[in-house]
Amino acid sequence: MTSYQFTPRGVCSRSITFDLDDGKVHNVAFMGGCNGNLKAIGKLIEGADAQHIIDTLEGNTCGPRPTSCTDQLTIALKQALAQQA
Repeated sequence: MTSYQFTPRGVCSRSITFDLDDGKVHNVAFMGGCNGNLKAIGKLIEGADAQHIIDTLEGNTCGPRPTSCTDQLTIALKQALAQQA
């Protein structure tokens, strides 16, 4: 299992951490942002396939912003998968 930390841009959360194990996402945690919602997202995607998460959440926006914490997570996951390739 490999741990990753990502600094999101354009959103309220200041940091996203997660682990990847054989393409599966574990232990997602957001620092800052909408605490309850982001904890729930981490629980919902626990053990899910990283590519499925990317396909599902990429492009999600937050209010008038062109991105969201979940969209930023997809960027982080893409970078992590590319590092593992």
